[in-house]
Amino acid sequence: MKQVPIITLEEAARKVKSGDTLLCGGFGMTGNPVHLLDALAQTNTNQLTFIGNNVGEPGLGGGKLLRNGQIKKMIGSYFTSNPDAVKAAQGGEVAYEILPQGTLGEAIRCGGMGIGGFFTPTSAGTILAQGRESRILNGVEQVFIPGIRGHVSFIRAWKADTAGNLTYRLTEQNFNPAMATASDLVIAEVEEIVPVGQLDPNHIHTQGCFVDFLVEAKLQESDLGSSASVKGSLKKVDEARMHMAKRALQELKKGNIVNLGIGIPTLVADLIKPEDGIILHTENGMLGVGPEPTDGSGAMHYPVNAGKIPVTALPGASYFDTTTSFGMIRGKHVDVAIMGGLQVDEKGNLANWAVPGKPLLGVGGAMDLASGAKKLIITMNHSEKDGGAKIVKSCTLPITAFDAVDMVITELAVFEFIDKRLVLTELMPGADLSTVKSLTEAHFDVATSLEITH
Repeated sequence: MKQVPIITLEEAARKVKSGDTLLCGGFGMTGNPVHLLDALAQTNTNQLTFIGNNVGEPGLGGGKLLRNGQIKKMIGSYFTSNPDAVKAAQGGEVAYEILPQGTLGEAIRCGGMGIGGFFTPTSAGTILAQGRESRILNGVEQVFIPGIRGHVSFIRAWKADTAGNLTYRLTEQNFNPAMATASDLVIAEVEEIVPVGQLDPNHIHTQGCFVDFLVEAKLQESDLGSSASVKGSLKKVDEARMHMAKRALQELKKGNIVNLGIGIPTLVADLIKPEDGIILHTENGMLGVGPEPTDGSGAMHYPVNAGKIPVTALPGASYFDTTTSFGMIRGKHVDVAIMGGLQVDEKGNLANWAVPGKPLLGVGGAMDLASGAKKLIITMNHSEKDGGAKIVKSCTLPITAFDAVDMVITELAVFEFIDKRLVLTELMPGADLSTVKSLTEAHFDVATSLEITH
């Protein structure tokens, strides 16, 4: 049986050379090879192209490399979670490229599997597709994305045997299994290394043939950043937001697989009861998401959701990696997605990921979910803080997905797209038709049986 060399963190860091492309696993700070990155931050290696979902958090993981000036370019899906990354990119200090989260994962999988690239409907027609080849396949516009490979992959697993076989735990798979296949040199940081034969072959996620070196490093709560405890959960709760969440819940049916975005949609999770039979999906790799833990613990003991908040697992829950998760989404296996919005227009187009000049940099899984879920519900405030309309004739902000929205729920009203037309179907508590008309730029019809929600 193959014996994979076990090396020190310092030896691992020296294997990364200036100018290398570094693939780095993790979703936020969960499943993040933080000790390998800390060791790399102690070297003079620079001019790195850093590929990962995000660049850690301020001063943590890839965030240390960024502060040191070791990164020349970053490629990822959601840099907003690290303000240092947003500032560096918008200030021209580092080059960057944004890919939708599922697209990033699949591109890495292709790179590791010897596939040149793939076509995806995600991002078609948006600014992220500019300059890329597109084709109409099966009647749907799809964008070509080339495979991604690196010089070195830093990944994090829970256990390894001395042959290099790896197992992950909870939601720590994320990008790690794909990145383990997609570099010339793969270094796995693991919690524990055991002798060959101690890992059940049925439970091995990454096979030893992909792994070149092992490093044993123990995880500490301080390594987990905002996911270290539920204290990182900063839900904004008020009466209007709860009304929207309760109304969105009415659209969910027993047995539905549902993905909840950040913001108002997260409140829906708190309203779901076990007897409702609703199965929550989180794009970082879990089906069967339960409520936040009540003991105050964090990602050291629990999985996390897409907001990087610790959650519990319901009976029958399962964990998987990023590529499987977004295969569920693109493959239409998610029944309903409830997301926040910045603008929705009268053609059902959605803008919810970027505002020019604001410290936002990354689309995350929004494009995948908006185009992939069977039904898309948007929950958002009816107007901007300055009174500007958010339900508009035509979106002026960068588009997330075209002709995708099925329902919009605001604190004032419920709109549905019926036969390609925007229709006001309900008034929310305390709202009246004249107010809705005055604050809505888009043209809309009023349902003959206009309901008033109580």
